[in-house]
Order: sequence, then C-alpha cells, then structure tokens
Amino acid sequence: MQMYNSPYQRVTDCVRAVWRNEGAGAFYRSYTTQLTMNIPFQAIHFMTYEFLQEQLNPHRQYNPGSHVVSGACAGAVAAAATTPLDVCKTLLNTQESLALSSNISGHITGMANAFRTVYQVGGVTAYFRGVQARVIYQMPSTAIAWSVYEFFKYILTKRQEERRAGK
Repeated sequence: MQMYNSPYQRVTDCVRAVWRNEGAGAFYRSYTTQLTMNIPFQAIHFMTYEFLQEQLNPHRQYNPGSHVVSGACAGAVAAAATTPLDVCKTLLNTQESLALSSNISGHITGMANAFRTVYQVGGVTAYFRGVQARVIYQMPSTAIAWSVYEFFKYILTKRQEERRAGK
C-alpha cells in the first residue's frame, strides 16, 4: 500500500490479493532484509544516543531536553545510514513495476538482487531516495521513545533510592 497509485483501498484488500496471487511467502519476502536492516539501525542508534548523552549530559542526570535532542539525533543518524537497506526492503515488498521491467527474471528475490536492481534503475543516488521522509519519521519517534525510557528509569531509580533511605 506504500506504492504510488496503489490498487488497494484497505489493508484487508491488499492482504487478500497478495495471499491469493503470491501465497504466504510473499508476506516474508523481505524478512531477512528487515532483520539485516534492524541490526545496524539499532547499533548506530544506541551508539549515537550514548555519544550525544556524553556530550550533552555528561553527569547522566535526568534531563528531558538532552534526552529529546539525543534521541531525535540518534534516530536521524540511524535512519539516514540505513536508508539503502530500507529502499531495498521496500522494493522487495512492493515489486515495483519500473524495477521489475529492468530485472531479467521479472521478479526480485533476495537482498543482493534488490541491491543490484536499485543500482541498475537509479544508480547510487537511488539508494537514498526517501531519506528525508525516513529521517523526519524517525526523529520524533526516537525522541519520544528515549524521553519515556529515561523518565521511567528516573522514576524507578528515585523510588528505589527512597526505599533504601527509608530502611
């Protein structure tokens, strides 16, 4: 349904059509790509967050501003760095017609085939199509996630310290 001019009006229409035309395997076509993308995304995300916390909040105190900024920047860096993998994953999921017409077999299977096809269709710049949208999507998401995580960590740590002081 992410494709331009998608023929589907609802998710259920899409699921039925994919199931009928391509079978259950189509729902897992980009599974390995998704896993491969998530590992570097999370590694970059956590390392960037920790680096920025060292710079903005070296004493590691509860500081909502530093958590929001660090979280947003970490998400932006991780999203930008893993966009080529996301482009290939989306191609595997959508089997977009322009890419299919440039592919010899008429069907794109596997990450290596997706990487070759993206390059054939648009060169190196094609790997970064949609990077702005991906970064804009990730920034608030990761900012909120880190803020909530740090807030509850602060509350739980504070409660634990109060219990120790009371005993």
